[in-house]
Amino acid sequence: MTTRTLRFRSFVRFCSCLLAGLLASEPADARSRPADGESPDRPNILWITCEDISPNVGAFGDPYAVTPNIDRLASQGVRYRNAFAPIGVCAPARSTIITGMFPPSIGSQHMRCQGTLPEGVLLFPSYLRDAGYYCTNNVKTDYNLPTPEGTWDESSTTASYRNRAEGQPFFAVFNFTSSHESQIRLPEDQYRDRVAGFAPGERHDPADAPVPPYHPDTPAVRRDWARYADMITFMDKQVGALLDQLEADGLADDTIVFFYSDHGAGMPRGKRWLYDSSTKVPFIVRFPEKYSRFAPGPPGSETDRLISFVDLAPTVLSLAGLEIPAHMQGSAFLGDRAGEPRRYVHGFRDRMDERYDLIRMVRDERYKYIRNYLPQLPYFHHQHISYMYEMPTMQDWQRMADAGALTGPPAAFMALEKPAEELYDTEADPFEVNNLAGSPEHRAILERLRAEHRRWQLEIVDLGLLTEADLRTRFGDRPPYDAVREDPTIYPIARIAAAADLAGRGDPSDVDDLAALLDDPDPAVRWWAATGLAIRGDSALPVSSRLVTATNDPAPWVRVAAADALARLGRDDSALPPLINALASDNDWVRLLAINVLDRLDERASPAEAALRTALKDPNDYVVRVAEHAVEAFEGDDAPAADAEGGPPSREWPGESPGGESR
Repeated sequence: MTTRTLRFRSFVRFCSCLLAGLLASEPADARSRPADGESPDRPNILWITCEDISPNVGAFGDPYAVTPNIDRLASQGVRYRNAFAPIGVCAPARSTIITGMFPPSIGSQHMRCQGTLPEGVLLFPSYLRDAGYYCTNNVKTDYNLPTPEGTWDESSTTASYRNRAEGQPFFAVFNFTSSHESQIRLPEDQYRDRVAGFAPGERHDPADAPVPPYHPDTPAVRRDWARYADMITFMDKQVGALLDQLEADGLADDTIVFFYSDHGAGMPRGKRWLYDSSTKVPFIVRFPEKYSRFAPGPPGSETDRLISFVDLAPTVLSLAGLEIPAHMQGSAFLGDRAGEPRRYVHGFRDRMDERYDLIRMVRDERYKYIRNYLPQLPYFHHQHISYMYEMPTMQDWQRMADAGALTGPPAAFMALEKPAEELYDTEADPFEVNNLAGSPEHRAILERLRAEHRRWQLEIVDLGLLTEADLRTRFGDRPPYDAVREDPTIYPIARIAAAADLAGRGDPSDVDDLAALLDDPDPAVRWWAATGLAIRGDSALPVSSRLVTATNDPAPWVRVAAADALARLGRDDSALPPLINALASDNDWVRLLAINVLDRLDERASPAEAALRTALKDPNDYVVRVAEHAVEAFEGDDAPAADAEGGPPSREWPGESPGGESR
């Protein structure tokens, strides 16, 4: 029996146990309902969350969708048309949700990192528990942060609101993984098992699949989109079972129900990026009659109010009648402490699995601004993420790009560089394929959103302007959030941001200014100086001697950036030795920076082959993944596929690992 088959059967057992546990538990009206004539003072709150879907459900106007249960919930509640995750991948998005803070402000923005909670900050269920709520999580955590003891009353595959004391209000989370990216590409036998119970008309015909204009239209792409829709239909059935159980328990009239996805569609150029296909999510809230005063509209209505995941924690506390802690960076959109509607939502992307990038986003109700701080790094080419490349769509797309068979938007996303800025009119261009950043008619909008990005960046003290290697060492044992507020000089963000802006401009006339910054006292400024020269490519040739000197910089990440710039000048003799030396660093993230540069060199990295093969046994799995890809340039072997989304290879299905954390 294959490992994949075992995982699938484990998943089926998990779903069966979840629903069976709910059905078999002692009825709520015998254990936890208030006495006759007594009404709870505070609402129960139920979160039904799923994974990796955009608003591709019938209630949001998708004619290809088959989602009767979610549609029924929407007819009884309010649809939020402008609900956004701050990033298109799970762990940093969940870090945002659980803290009510932006991960770049606390250092938990990198995919599958381990950030540090600021002093005195609790994960928000703790505040509910302190107020008497029974808080359960079934089952995913994946917060990029440690989960302090006492955050949840229960966090497991059997966690349920049914285990609370009589009359106790609850906050319960049920997360369904059945729509996750990995389920789109199930082996054929497992896929057939998954849809075996579908009624006629519930399976989706690939011939009818709506292929977005940024994807090549191939049979594999159509099949992936059809199976994506099938997995949403399967998940919809799970949602229906849970809603039916809440009704059978007699709790529907006392419970505010939320439904949303952790980010957008688990398809390439959706998941992991900052386009609406990655960050815009279906979001529904149903209010029972007794709490209808909190609703922004009647049942079956919709609202265009902008909401961000950073708003979820304060909103739940507001609905529960609790004070919102001052450290939370979001604003409640429901309850007695609801704030004014926000004008903008913000987003971020930093390290994504084994590949580095730095992207920020700001969006209003219509326009989207994206700032690519590292435009020399492509979207996909030389940014090979092993888990993402398991998707047949990605494999077809890459093959066509390599063959020169792409045109239009699919070709644009396979370019070898990114624009420094992107601007989209999401009303006229919902797929975000027409970049207006250079449009004179949209100059004022670009400047407004650019200024808003910088305002937000300074307000939250965005730590993303540091390399991960610098972030993990600069502040010693202090949580970064606390350190930069106690002593702003330890992270001079305005000066570092100015260096990043200079680096990203790409203007050849700036090379002397950048070279001068190689002598700056702050290593982050020096890193941006070297990176800016890498961005300029051949234009940096007149200052190449300064880059050679920088390969001896005290900060190893500066040495790596200088070597990258030299490699782009063809100076492999000067670039390779510091990169090989960096692979022996005791800092995991220096090694990852260095091996990413070596991987981009392909066969030119052959003098580093021995070091790259040694890296196949590196203790950091992300370094191993890049090493596996890099050595293919020498032998053509296929690297082993990763087993799970973004994290180290896992032998367990989501929900089965210790503590209930999904990989």
